Amino acid sequence: MAQEVIMPKWGLTMKEGKVVRWLKGEGDPVEAGEPLFEVETDKITNSVESPASGILYQIIVPEGEVAEVQAVLAIIAAEGETPAKAEAGKASSGEADAVKDSPKETSDSTESTKDEGDFIKAMPAARKLAKELNISLSTVTGTGRNGSITMKDVQAAADASFEGINASKKAIEFARKKGIDLAQVTGTGEGGRITKADILRAMNPVAEQPAAQPAAVAQDTIVPMDGVRKLIADNMLASLNGAAQLSVFVELDVTEMVRLRASLRERNKRDKEYRLSYNDIIAYATCCALKRHPIMNSTTQDDGIHQHNYVNLGIAVALPNGLIVPNVKMADSYTLEELKTKVRDVAGRARNGGLDMDEISGGTFTISNVSMLGMDGFTPILNPPETGILGVGRVIEKPAVKDGEIQIRSMMTLSLTFNHMATDGAPAMAFLRELGDMLENPGLMIM
Repeated sequence: MAQEVIMPKWGLTMKEGKVVRWLKGEGDPVEAGEPLFEVETDKITNSVESPASGILYQIIVPEGEVAEVQAVLAIIAAEGETPAKAEAGKASSGEADAVKDSPKETSDSTESTKDEGDFIKAMPAARKLAKELNISLSTVTGTGRNGSITMKDVQAAADASFEGINASKKAIEFARKKGIDLAQVTGTGEGGRITKADILRAMNPVAEQPAAQPAAVAQDTIVPMDGVRKLIADNMLASLNGAAQLSVFVELDVTEMVRLRASLRERNKRDKEYRLSYNDIIAYATCCALKRHPIMNSTTQDDGIHQHNYVNLGIAVALPNGLIVPNVKMADSYTLEELKTKVRDVAGRARNGGLDMDEISGGTFTISNVSMLGMDGFTPILNPPETGILGVGRVIEKPAVKDGEIQIRSMMTLSLTFNHMATDGAPAMAFLRELGDMLENPGLMIM
């Protein structure tokens, strides 16, 4: 008896697969269990074994074409058997019987359901919700006027489909959005409870290992992208999609800045609480440079580019679970000593909690310092709607030319990412160059 070769289903979310290569040709003998063809999905590429022994009588879906799950790809016949040729793209006989016996599904458009003679009364909002929750309106009982289906009816049907399922609330909500059948998911939580991580594992199946591989394969650790991580991811992607970002770099000889810091620390050595970092000096110099280049102290808003007459200086602070950018209001109005105190205050409260909404909004320019991580330079991503963000690398001693001689100097790299929609390259580079001059010659900060 002829045997159908169908498109397999790997994982809960697989809808279709691409036939990459047939390992046998029409008329070739095949043995049950030997590799017959290769399938490619959006996750894996793997070979599929022959379901029976016989002759590969007909290849229905050729190499390079895509077919839905359960579609018939080929026919295997017994030697001497001549079954009828099958049509391309048809479902397997088992699938076809299931479709034949099941109620007819209705689309969310009024016209199509009318044409099929099986129109279902439903409110437009109910149709939209049913589509989002992957609920067939034919399975919903309407309680609205004249039996019309309402959003409440759709939601009730969705809730009923999860009755008796031992799963967390987040897992159920996630399954609804992704159209996942939780009956096919194995729970690893307490008492077999299904978690969101269980669904993610089921959606990303690991391809079968060759026989030569060890039977036990370590499972991946899946970290769901939610909470702060999801928020940061969304903000970073929105920043890149919403601005024409360009980064420029400059390497500086900051030997004089290093001396200034050493001198001020020596001057205050009797004060055991005194602290002064390179970042404090850079923050102060940045405020000075922004006052001289106001376009870099601007934000892009719906009604245009706002150039601010004050500097709300943002300081990127790394936290165990993400990143936050509090800002010092009116930072340009403070002396170096006052500014470093303000920066330490907001950074400390960012790490320990205690910031209010005003302190994490309304920034006009941001500094991101990675020197403590041993980095020389990087390309920071803008903090919308700001026009610029300064990236600060480490200070490191290395050979450099000074007054025609090779000397050991303290060198540092600054990077500036700016929104090319708000300003052109020349003004942005002029700002970075002046800031660099101030750090190379700190006396310029008071001129």
